[in-house]
Amino acid sequence: MDQRGLARRHSPALEELTSRKNSGEIPLLLDRLEVQHDPTLPPHAKRPPGQKGSPSPLDVVLATNMVSVGVDIKRLGLMVVAGQPKGTSEYIQATSRVGRNAAAPGLVCTVYNWARPRDLSHYERFGHYHATFYQHVEALSVTPFASRAVDRGLSAILAALVRLPGSTYNPNQAAGQVDRTAALVQAAVAAIARRAEEVTQSVAEGQKVQRHLQNRLDRWLREAAPKPGGAKLGYQSERDGLTRPLLQKAGLGDWDTFTCLGSLRDVEPSVNLLLDDRPLDDGYGQGYSVPVVNQPAGTLAIQVAAAANTSAGSAGQTGGNG
Repeated sequence: MDQRGLARRHSPALEELTSRKNSGEIPLLLDRLEVQHDPTLPPHAKRPPGQKGSPSPLDVVLATNMVSVGVDIKRLGLMVVAGQPKGTSEYIQATSRVGRNAAAPGLVCTVYNWARPRDLSHYERFGHYHATFYQHVEALSVTPFASRAVDRGLSAILAALVRLPGSTYNPNQAAGQVDRTAALVQAAVAAIARRAEEVTQSVAEGQKVQRHLQNRLDRWLREAAPKPGGAKLGYQSERDGLTRPLLQKAGLGDWDTFTCLGSLRDVEPSVNLLLDDRPLDDGYGQGYSVPVVNQPAGTLAIQVAAAANTSAGSAGQTGGNG
C-alpha cells in the first residue's frame, strides 16, 4: 500500500539511440517512441492486444548525434543537451527533434561544462548566439555523384524508380519481369542521368552515370533469367524457397552491385588507425615505410612522411584494420 502523501515510484522505461544499435533495431525503437502515455493504465501495465508499440511508453531516451536526423516523433517534448555540439548545423538539427507538436511545445535545456573553454564561451554569449545561429551554420563540402556515392547508392535509386511509380513492377516477384525497353524503365534511367548532368553541370558525368545504370540493368536481367529448379527473382526473398532476392542488405555480407543501404549513416565503414608516436629524434627521418604485402581485406595502409632528417634512415610501420 502506498504511504499517505507519497506516490509509489517506478523505474523509468529507458532506451538508447546510439551507434550500438544496429540498423534493424532503430525502426523498432522509433515505433516504440511513438507509443503515447495512457493515464488510465497503471505504470508498466500491458496494453490491449493488437495495439501498436511496446507494453509501456518510453520515459527517457539517451541519444548521440544520431537523433539529429530521421527522428520525427511528435511525442518528444524535453531535450537535455550535454555540452555544446561542435557544429551549429548539428545543434539546430538535434534540438529541432522536440516540440514538433503544435499543441505541446517543447523545451530544450543545454547543460554546459564550465571546464571547457568552448562551452564557457557559448554560455557567455548564449542570447546572441541563439539569435544569430543561422549565421554560424558551416558550409558543407559535398561532391554530388562522386564515384563512391554512385557505387553505394545508384542501385537502390534505380530499383526504387522502377518499382514504386506504378503497379507494373511493384509486386515482389515482378523484379524478374523487368524489361529494359519498357517506358517506365527507360524513364527511370533518363531521369537519373539527367539529374546527374544538371547537378554536376557536366554532360560527361551524366553519360557516365547512364553507363553505370545500363551495367546494373545488365546484371538485373542476368539475375532474372530462368534458373534450374524453377527459381524466381524477387526484390526480397520469400519463404517458398524459390524466390531469390535481387536486393541485399548492407552489412550482411560482401558488398555487391545490388547491396542497398538501410541508412545514410552507413555510407562508409569506420577505420581504426594504429599510429607509431615515437619521437623523431629516436632515429626516424626518412619517413615510415609501409609494405602492403598479404594485407587482410579492409586493411588501410598509410604512408606517413616524417620530418626531414637526413641523419637517420630507420623505418616504422603504421596500419589498421577497418
